[in-house]
Amino acid sequence: MELSIILTSAMFLVLVGILLTGFPVAFALGGVGLLFGTIGMITGHLDGVFLEFLPNRIYENTIRNELLFAVPLFVSMGVMLERSKVAEDLLGSMGKLFGSLRGGLGISVTIVGALLAASTGIVGATVVTMGLLSLPTMLKRGYDPSLATGSIAAAGTLGQIIPPSIVLILLADVMSNAWQQAQLNMGAYSPVPMSAGELFAGALVPGIVLVSLYISYQILMAIIKPESSPSVPRDADEALSAGFYGQLFAALIPPMVLIIAVLGSILAGIATPTEAASVGAVGAILLGSARTAKQNIKYAIGALVCLISLLLLAGYADLRIERTDISLLNQIAYYSAIGLTVAFALFLYHALKVTYKSGVLLDVMRSTVRISTMVYTILIGAALFSLVFRGLGGDEVIESLLADLPGGYVGALLLVMILMFILGFFLDFIEITFVVVPVVAPVLLAMDGSYGPIWLGVLMAMNLQTSFLTPPFGFALFYLRGVVPETVHTTQIYRGVLPFVLIQIIALIVIATNPGIVTWLPEQLFG
Repeated sequence: MELSIILTSAMFLVLVGILLTGFPVAFALGGVGLLFGTIGMITGHLDGVFLEFLPNRIYENTIRNELLFAVPLFVSMGVMLERSKVAEDLLGSMGKLFGSLRGGLGISVTIVGALLAASTGIVGATVVTMGLLSLPTMLKRGYDPSLATGSIAAAGTLGQIIPPSIVLILLADVMSNAWQQAQLNMGAYSPVPMSAGELFAGALVPGIVLVSLYISYQILMAIIKPESSPSVPRDADEALSAGFYGQLFAALIPPMVLIIAVLGSILAGIATPTEAASVGAVGAILLGSARTAKQNIKYAIGALVCLISLLLLAGYADLRIERTDISLLNQIAYYSAIGLTVAFALFLYHALKVTYKSGVLLDVMRSTVRISTMVYTILIGAALFSLVFRGLGGDEVIESLLADLPGGYVGALLLVMILMFILGFFLDFIEITFVVVPVVAPVLLAMDGSYGPIWLGVLMAMNLQTSFLTPPFGFALFYLRGVVPETVHTTQIYRGVLPFVLIQIIALIVIATNPGIVTWLPEQLFG
């Protein structure tokens, strides 16, 4: 047992050390796994046959995992909304809507950041996009640099907690496996899995509460320190113009409807996350094509009409053809569905052609392949690392360590949260999700599973979000520092995010002490 403790501890420390050098995460995970797997076989603490499970583990848990198919689809959805300037239009319109109020630009940044974070789920992409689009305008209008940069950094990290997002998709897969393993450890030989929809539902209310707290802080600053967030006067002609409201409608409604439709279909049980993500990706392509020229809007509307008609036909008619008795009405519905599908395919083809000619589609596909490849490569490396870690007795070591802590379950949970918070300074959410969570989550759930994996998953997601925002090592701060002008000092950025970090900590404590905030909506929707 002592050698197992030494090997597993050294394995974890060596991995962290290699990652801090900037070596690629996936290869660090796989390389450390192979290194300590070899050491384990030499010392007799790991049976070589144990590694033969790796191909099957990768095939079953990664390649055939339908939930993970949603990752490239959500990535393409977010990148398309970003590269086709849909996000830019959204921010500009929201700025015009709220800009005449003190603190209005900050409120606009928070709302648009929440929508953009929900669609991309990648902290770096959201922070950089928001920084490039909104920071120059806020500084030009006289906003305090600390408040402006703090608002942008905080809004950019909302992708950790607001569904639908890649973070929650990956966390749902890991937490579901951890929950099943915990149930087996507790003697339940028919474990009940946790779905991604349940985690989405659990994260929705905390996410909305967090956005509300951010906006409340913006309003408070506008009241007690009005010079920090001045209003932007709007021309009377612009305010009363029908074209102004038309632009607002055109910019706000389509992306909001898209995100709500994707999330709503998951929460309502109409579609799985993968199916909903495919709808989101296709919808983003249609929005991107409509953004390039006004004449393309009719094609996007036509595709939307086809989709809605297909849903209505599927809901009110039996479209199965392999039956002996088919009524005339059902036959008409069946062939109508075929016609609508062909029409939708033509509309989509036109949207793809438009976005390809504009160069947006190619850029989106490259970004999607690059990010998705990174995620799947890390998954494969993490599979090898966790297999060797468990083969060396890492599970027993972690379980013994957490069980012997003073305070029981509360002490163990607090230690895990602190560890993840600190690791969030140095590692991205993907590495923490696939390296740390599979090791500690089964132990925590087996110690006390009364609140379930949804509450624990949301707690971990918000904890990582707080870590990415906390100076001096928060990832969001480094991303923002790369796009802000030299006139804005790093100390101003740090000073600006501290109030938002305090809001995060308060929200984290409230969720930890009131699990019902997380579990209420999943119970209402899923039982």
